[in-house]
Amino acid sequence: MDLCSAVQFFENKTILVSGATGFLANVFVEKILRIQPNIKRLYLLIRAPDVNSAHQRLHKEVLGKELFSVLKGKLGSNLDSFFYEKVIPVPGDISCENLGIQDITLKEEVCKNTNIVVNCAATTNFDERYDVALAINTMGALNVLNFAKLCPAVKMLLHVSTAYVCGEGTGHIMEEPFCMGESLNGTYKLDIDGEKKLVDEKMKELLVDGRREGIAFAMKELGMERAKFYGWPNTYVFTKAMGEMLVGHFKDNLPTVIIRPTMVTSTFKKPFPGWIEGFKTIDSVLASYGKGKLKCFLASPELVLDVIPADMVANAMIVSIVAHPCQSCDRIIYHIGSSLRNPLKFSSVRDFTTRYFTKNPWINKNGKLVKTGKVTMLSGMPTFLCYMRIRFLLPLKGLCWLDAIFCQHFKRVYMDLDRKVKVAMRLVELYKPYLLFKGIFDDKNSEKLRVAAMEMGLNVDEFGFDPKCIDWEDYFINIHLPGLVRYVMKQ
Repeated sequence: MDLCSAVQFFENKTILVSGATGFLANVFVEKILRIQPNIKRLYLLIRAPDVNSAHQRLHKEVLGKELFSVLKGKLGSNLDSFFYEKVIPVPGDISCENLGIQDITLKEEVCKNTNIVVNCAATTNFDERYDVALAINTMGALNVLNFAKLCPAVKMLLHVSTAYVCGEGTGHIMEEPFCMGESLNGTYKLDIDGEKKLVDEKMKELLVDGRREGIAFAMKELGMERAKFYGWPNTYVFTKAMGEMLVGHFKDNLPTVIIRPTMVTSTFKKPFPGWIEGFKTIDSVLASYGKGKLKCFLASPELVLDVIPADMVANAMIVSIVAHPCQSCDRIIYHIGSSLRNPLKFSSVRDFTTRYFTKNPWINKNGKLVKTGKVTMLSGMPTFLCYMRIRFLLPLKGLCWLDAIFCQHFKRVYMDLDRKVKVAMRLVELYKPYLLFKGIFDDKNSEKLRVAAMEMGLNVDEFGFDPKCIDWEDYFINIHLPGLVRYVMKQ
């Protein structure tokens, strides 16, 4: 493992980044541009029909964000020329062969010049349509790999996955690769080509039956059904696991690193603390509480919530790129998380959130302060179902009875409450594997990378990703929750 200066390594390098408009990719791109202005070029693959549309998305969904304010401050009047020279939007689609790059000249240029390929593209909806998730998370990973293998100057592929490809594992979960066709329950051999054929057949069946309006629902149901059949809790982690299998099986001699982050949260330090975009896994719960809409939630107080700030994940990506170019060994896997070295209990998150919103109450659309109270934590599904039955389902039955007596006078109220209960039950079913997760992510490989980085004198303040340096109380109360309010809840 040869760790030269990370800044020096990226000088005059060209990087192709897929999924470039996503949260983590944004943090990675900003970091590269800020630490090494002499990078040769960043090709950002953006889903768009043409170059003009790609440019519009680049400026709106990447460079135009506040995340880039520090970089803009450094560049001053040179900003536009710098971006024009260094950042090239590439219209395409990873679900297509050759990444869907239609412009032959541009495709040849990207292929000829690229040194590093970073695949951040993914659809992260837990219950995404199976056809969509399979195309992006699974076959998209293979398409990126195949394109990387065509690049004559390529040094490595960095593939961003998720730690939760382990499903609902317990105990210490190791940084181990999947074998092709492996299933989590070990009952059946997973055939990815067979899954593709199954999706195609289902789509034909739906079209023949004239059920176009039901395609989205049917595909979502199929994804969840197939995931659970092989032992995964949802479509997202199932299709990401299959993507890892394809990358590992077909990489040949291409140096390949797979990063498996846990729940990615707001930035810890760089370019500034608290940047976040959109609701991440736990943030919808925190925001609901702050807005006074959450009285209880499913989680055991003593279980560990594994979260990791986005800039630490970006740092790990950068250090792993520097450490592994041109090494044709088997794929290296890094867990980037906190549960082993700096565990954070759900009870602590509850306490931090309660304290924050008590001191900094949310102001609703009517201009009134929202008062928040104590939250009941329900430590298992039996307890949760009992609570729902007493708190909502029995009153709902009573309302149904009254509605029948009073000639549907309460129909609108009944339907609204019934819809909310069904949505809540659906969300609990989706989030349950994470809220009741009992695994601890081992990070021996990541620790070796951290140690090597320190021994080689890499700037820990700039490139650190050790979760032990995080004071969770300070992070949640002074960084993450203020960032969530400013960048997500107020938008």
